[in-house]
Amino acid sequence: MKPVSRETLAIEAKREMQDNLKMMADMILLCATLALSLFFWMLSLTISVYSGTLQPVSPWRWLTSILVPLVLTIRALNRRSLDRSGALGAMLVGFVLTMANFSFFSSLLVFFFTSSKLTRWGEAQKKKIDAEYKEGGQRNWVQVFCNGGVPTELALLYMIEVGPGEIPIDFGRQYTASWMCLSLLGALACSAGDTWASELGPVLSQSQPRLITTWQEVPAGTNGGVTHVGLVASFLGGLSVGVAYFATQLLFVSDLHLADPQWPLVVYAGMAGLLGSVLDSFLGAKMQYSGYDSNIGKVVSYQSTSTRWISGKPILDNNAVNLFSSLIIALILPGLAMGVWPR
Repeated sequence: MKPVSRETLAIEAKREMQDNLKMMADMILLCATLALSLFFWMLSLTISVYSGTLQPVSPWRWLTSILVPLVLTIRALNRRSLDRSGALGAMLVGFVLTMANFSFFSSLLVFFFTSSKLTRWGEAQKKKIDAEYKEGGQRNWVQVFCNGGVPTELALLYMIEVGPGEIPIDFGRQYTASWMCLSLLGALACSAGDTWASELGPVLSQSQPRLITTWQEVPAGTNGGVTHVGLVASFLGGLSVGVAYFATQLLFVSDLHLADPQWPLVVYAGMAGLLGSVLDSFLGAKMQYSGYDSNIGKVVSYQSTSTRWISGKPILDNNAVNLFSSLIIALILPGLAMGVWPR
């Protein structure tokens, strides 16, 4: 039997230490999430004693906000839709949105589920055009928070404003809370629309993409390139998130008949998906570098001696563009919707 060298033992010991550190970090974050959930529960109970406007968080809502995101995150981790850091980030985002409003969580769930499915669809075609394509579309914590960070902040503000629970969209009775709900829905619909467009467009489109700023044909994979298929897909992506939000409202809000009509939620989300995708493409065309690398025959985001410039400048990466797009949609679109919302 060949003796094991000291270098091999040292490498194995280092790996074991790294695994132990990762496990310890996971346990710390899980304990922090449990502590945060308990804090929200105790805070709501305390506030409800002194204020008649806020209802305490029920034990079943608290348990749901822990167990459901935990189960779904473990499933996503096993299916390699998320890496370890992405799973922990997704669990935190899922907890906050579920605690705040079940409509928030159902919208997040539809966005994540459809995005994961579409990312795996047409992998062979995507590998040919995407130099940074990752098998299975595995997402890390940066991607999770760039798509879910804005909704998480809005969900926290929503709980400060009205407490955990579902409310109808009604600017006359709940102006600030309604604005926050539409802002959060718009951010999720924006992320869904951009994902649907980027995942379906390259596979289904029969024509070359066109750069959104000049409308000139560009190679597939160019930041800021759009197709008719991608634009339609972005609207449908936002629409799917809006349908989930609206359906959850019908299930959990008892006084919908006393509020403004809720069906515009679906149209609003569809428009948020379309406009968010267009905005994402515009920012990508201007602030993301795209070049054609002749060595590998693909569009890349880095500059080199073998790369020919196509568009953009190396200012932002794809995650930053996603974050800014969802933030802008979240800030602007609710105010526009308020002006045309049927009473």
